[in-house]
Amino acid sequence: MTTEPVRRCAGCGRRAPQRELVRFVLRDGELVTGRNEPGRGMYTCRSLSCFDRARSRRRFGAVWIDPALARIYTEDSHG
Repeated sequence: MTTEPVRRCAGCGRRAPQRELVRFVLRDGELVTGRNEPGRGMYTCRSLSCFDRARSRRRFGAVWIDPALARIYTEDSHG
C-alpha cells in the first residue's frame, strides 16, 4: 500500500495531500511554483487568501515575490 505524502499549508496550517497544494521554491532569488523544481519547497492551499496570509506572515522570507504569481490561483491548470 502506497500512502500519498501530506503537507501543511504555510498560510492556514491545514494538512492536505500534496497534490491538493501549490508548491513554491526559491530559484535565483525569486519565488516560483513547480512540483519538480529542485530545492526545499513550501506549500499553500490553492487559495489566494492562503498565499496572501503566508506572504504577510513572512513565511517565504525576504525573497522577491512576483505579483503575477496570483495568476496561479485564477487559472484552471495548476503546476
